[in-house]
Parts: sequence; structure tokens; C-alpha cells
Amino acid sequence: MREHPVRAVLRRLLAALIGLYFRRITVVGPAPERRTAGRLLAANHVNALVDPILVLTQTRAVISPVAKSTLWKLPGLRWLLDVAAAVPIVRRVDAPDKAAGTNDRVFARVGAHLAGGGNILIFPEGTSHNQPHLAPLRTGAGRMLARARADGGRGLAVQAVALAFDARDTFRSRALVLFAPPRALDELVPPDADADAVAAAVTEAVRADLASLLVEAPSWALHLGIARVAELYAHSHVAEGDDAARSLPGQHALGLRVGAAQRVLAAAAPAEVEALLAEVARYDDALAAVGLDDEVVALGVVSRRAGAWLRALAMVVTAPLALVGLALYYLPYVLPRAITRRLGPTTDAVSTYKLGVALVVYPLWFTVGVVLALLLVPWPWSALAVAALVVTPWAVLPWLDRQARLGVVWRALRPGAARAALPRLVAHRAALMARLEEVRRRVEGEADPRT
Repeated sequence: MREHPVRAVLRRLLAALIGLYFRRITVVGPAPERRTAGRLLAANHVNALVDPILVLTQTRAVISPVAKSTLWKLPGLRWLLDVAAAVPIVRRVDAPDKAAGTNDRVFARVGAHLAGGGNILIFPEGTSHNQPHLAPLRTGAGRMLARARADGGRGLAVQAVALAFDARDTFRSRALVLFAPPRALDELVPPDADADAVAAAVTEAVRADLASLLVEAPSWALHLGIARVAELYAHSHVAEGDDAARSLPGQHALGLRVGAAQRVLAAAAPAEVEALLAEVARYDDALAAVGLDDEVVALGVVSRRAGAWLRALAMVVTAPLALVGLALYYLPYVLPRAITRRLGPTTDAVSTYKLGVALVVYPLWFTVGVVLALLLVPWPWSALAVAALVVTPWAVLPWLDRQARLGVVWRALRPGAARAALPRLVAHRAALMARLEEVRRRVEGEADPRT
């Protein structure tokens, strides 16, 4: 599949924008290569338009997304969707009276695309949502592959893609894109199977692969508890010299283990799960009372990472530029958040709104700033002013990324209640981790008798 030049430029632009919005995007697993053909990618859907942008920009393969038809009603977005070769699908929730066979035509179009060597991205949950677990999967992905096989497609495959975030609606958070191994359609279901059998097999394969990659829970309270326990373990690993545990993939892997242990424990002793989460909550309350966090307690205040002091020195040296950048761009920085809050989108769409508003506000602000500098400031100071508009925002980003951490470290280092509470918190943490370790050894032994 050849990529249209306009689409290639658009994909690179979106990759740069999404790379700016997220502090770090990590790809794990076998992402589709440039020559990938006849593959249907199926992803979970929790972050509105940000989800397809993440998948499409983290692989070099040419992939066409399937999107809800209502997006084509937005004037600017319609053109972008057409350039991306997106396929509109009419959802029952958007058109309760839609004609029978409407989606059959979509399946036929997608099937022909796959049979011809094209690739498709679909979100089988049907809609973006704000739940800590997968929604029931629709069978559309399987029916599309069945149609592609019927149209003579060969070498067809399906690949699950899991998307995870540490704070999906926050600027400069982290995103994780996990690609499961692709599954050949001929290995999932015999070549002579009917469309219903193909749809069932593909749907179950996608569900199983996504479930193996995602940290799921029946409620947000439990999901946050699992994430918190994984974070405690991650900080313990970092304190022992395992810096990989600090990364989002490292914490995610720990979250999968904690989630699996929780399910075993919940089946045998649900009250013990509640007791453990209550212990973790009491520890968090003790941290919050003095304004500290677990990483400071686990590490002994100062990070032991190699190069941490060098990065700190670089931040200090660039602090004047950061202050200028903050003064120049404070208003466009707070506007997207304020406008998004005013518009009141659902939680899963907050990042999309912020990104969309920022795409208008920042270029406009920069353009106005350059024009005013050239008109009102004499040469050569005007050139210096334009350079400041270009350079200083990048000096602000490291400070934005670390502002919360710097505040906590400062409270821990200076004399006061936080510093005085550190020994007590270290003892509290040690007792909590000993309890968690005792349960982990017992539960993982129950889950696998060989351990």
C-alpha cells in the first residue's frame, strides 16, 4: 500500500503534536511494519480521537481507520478523515432509524480494502468510554475479515492493540501502546468456515488478547487500588536499582501481576482485598497529611538515577529561558483547559478537546506575537523577540513535567513537618510492603502450585 503524500505529511504532523501532548509514548510489542498488508487492528477505546491518532502515528504501516459517521459533519475534520482514507460507519446510537443493510455496505467496502492488501483500524467496543474494563465487543471486525476472505483476500490477520495512560486527560502525561502478536485468520478459523464462525472466532481472539494486555477491574475504586499497589512495588524496585520499573511499561507490567493476584484473592477472600486497600489508603492519607509521596519515602528523598543531577543542573541553567517562556505563553497554556472545562466533555473526550483547542490557540498566539514583535520592536531586538517566541516554550516543558515532583522533594528536604515525618512514614511503608509481600507470595503460590 502506497501512502498518499498529503496523508504522509498529516501523519508526521499528528505524530509531532501527539508527541508534544504526551511526555512519553512507549510502544511495546510487534508494531505493524511498512510492508504489512491485509491486517485488521482492533484497539480498546478510552480516549476519543486521541486513540486512533496514537495507533496511526506509532507505526509506519498505511492504516485506514473506521470512524463514526457523525465526525464527517465537522467541516475541518471531514477533509482530514478523507485524506486519512477513513471509513464512516453509522452507529445505531447516532441513527436509531438507520436503514437495514447500511453497515453491510461498510463491511463490503472494508472487506474489499483488506482483500486488496489494505490495513484497517477498528475499535470493536463500538464507542469511546470511561470504564476501567473492556466494554462488550461487537462482531464487526470479524465480519469485515470474513467479507475480505470471501472477496479472495489471502494472508489476512487480526492484531489487538491495547492503549493505556497514566493520566489520559492531563497534558504531558504518558501513553503506552501495546501490540499483541498478530493472529493469522487461517489459524483462527478454517478457510471454509461461514461468516458467523469467523466473526465469533475473531471477536474472542481480540477479547482474549486485549484482556491479557490491559489492567482491568470491575470498578474504578478497585482499578485505582491495583494501580496504587503496582506503583508501590515500582518505587521499591527503583530504590533497589531497577530503574526500568519507573517507566510506564514497567508499572503496567506490575499492574497486570497485581490485578491477577487480586482476582485470585478476591475469589477466595474478598474481605482481605478490602482490608489491604484500606491499609494502602491509610498510608496515602499519612503521605497527604504532610504533602509527600511514596517515591520520596521509598528513595530516601533524592532520586538515585544515573544522570539525575546532570538533568537537574540543565534545568537550573535553562531556568531563565523557562521563566520567559512561562510569561510569554501562560495565557495560551491555561486557555485550552479553561475552554475544555467550559464545554464540559465526557472524561474520555477531555484530551481530544484540549488538543483541538490548543491547535487553534497556540498557532494564533505565536503568529500574533511574531507580527507584533516585527512591527513594534526595532531591529535587532525584534529578531531576538521572535527567537524567544520559538525557543523558550521548550525550556518550560521540563519544568512542567517535574513541577509536582520538585515541590514534594523541596518539602522533604527543608526543615518542617514533612521532613520530621519521614522516619515514621518509612516505618509505615516497610510494614505495608511486608504485608503486601506476604499476601503476594501466598496468592501467587495459590495461582500456580509450582511456585
